Amino acid sequence: MDSKVIGDKAQPLGNYPHVKRVGDFIYVSGTSSRRNDNTHVGATLQNDGSFSLNIEEQTKAVIDNIDALLKSMDASINDVIDITTFLVDMKDFKAYNKVYGQYFDFSGPTRTTVAVHQLPHPNLLIEIKAVAFKPLTA
Repeated sequence: MDSKVIGDKAQPLGNYPHVKRVGDFIYVSGTSSRRNDNTHVGATLQNDGSFSLNIEEQTKAVIDNIDALLKSMDASINDVIDITTFLVDMKDFKAYNKVYGQYFDFSGPTRTTVAVHQLPHPNLLIEIKAVAFKPLTA
């Protein structure tokens, strides 16, 4: 087994790795649009102090973050076989699905999408966990 916490990514909020390989399978912990400086892609501070949140920007950032984590294990987003997506509000499903379709088609991973009450930060609209299959080379 090989586990990694990636130094240039936002650090996990608890004692768990970003990514873990078990044989030919690679598991990616729940990933958000959080940057390593703890700001969030898709969360823009407005003049009144509130944040404007964009599900499309956050979805793209999450999938790109997952791809970067997989690359640290010599894999990529193309090796993903299963995705679980957590949305704070199902009203965002259509826009999330639009961005998701830019990365995957019907030959891509199986997918489950669920609504959750909240995520670890109020600026987060989405979190995704993934499983990839990438055979170890001998």
